[in-house]
Amino acid sequence: MRLIFMGTPDFAVPTLLEIVGRDHHEVAAVYTRAAKPAGRGMELQVTPVEREARRLAIPVLTPKSLRTEEAIETFRAHKADAAVVVAYGLILPVPILQSAPLGCFNLHASLLPRWRGAAPINRAVMAGDVESGVMVMRMAEGLDTGPVAMAERLPIGADMTAGELHDALAPLGADLMVRALDALARGTLQLTPQSDVGVTYAAKIEKVETRIDWRKSWKAVHDHCRGLSPFPGAWFELPGAQPARIKVLRTTRGEGEGAPGAVLDGNLTIACGEGAIRLLEIQRAGKQPMKAGDFLRGTPLGPGTVLR
Repeated sequence: MRLIFMGTPDFAVPTLLEIVGRDHHEVAAVYTRAAKPAGRGMELQVTPVEREARRLAIPVLTPKSLRTEEAIETFRAHKADAAVVVAYGLILPVPILQSAPLGCFNLHASLLPRWRGAAPINRAVMAGDVESGVMVMRMAEGLDTGPVAMAERLPIGADMTAGELHDALAPLGADLMVRALDALARGTLQLTPQSDVGVTYAAKIEKVETRIDWRKSWKAVHDHCRGLSPFPGAWFELPGAQPARIKVLRTTRGEGEGAPGAVLDGNLTIACGEGAIRLLEIQRAGKQPMKAGDFLRGTPLGPGTVLR
């Protein structure tokens, strides 16, 4: 088939590469978000998808919107049979959805209808879900409401971070999408409407919700930390005249109890509203991640210290 690929972050790259690796599919164009300034020098950084597409000599388009007549006509001019969408970042209006004769197909990183929306991987871990997965759906006008073609499930380990889940789902989704495309090309792809039961929304992660609330149970704090790891990162402040913000990248269940936020021992076990967690990997602002033991050698935190 002749395809248009639409994606932006690292998560989308395995799917693009898997499709290109199939001789019977042609990627006519890649759509991605425009380059943005980043880093200390604020130099323009292209998206991971654009970097791979240019390496593969595939034409790249970075429209700010798909709602203009020009954008719609450009999309149609590719004469694609179908479009593949993986974490693209722009809403596809109805004229775009209707432009590909066989449809626009989205790879979504959740078990729909649970966690429709922008941050399904983070929200699944933050909620303490024990299972996630990837689904290929034919896109409709609503937010992740289209009928589902194929799915793969994946257990979420008790200490698994959002980053680890992301890295496990990306190749799983790439394989699922190419299988769905092959079935689409054969005319055997079957679509099943989503259930109206169990719908939840994975809202974009906001900065205001990243601070750790030690008053919550150890499980809620643990899920919060791993669900935001490695980015944007859950954090607390070290006490002192100039409080230092510390990101928490990895935790596990700890032993003991005390006032919420209190350090309980020499292993960075921290009391929560119920139970305790042990900090395993943390990161100072502007520094590399480090193990708790390495952190304590440079920043002694004795029992009784209260983290904010």
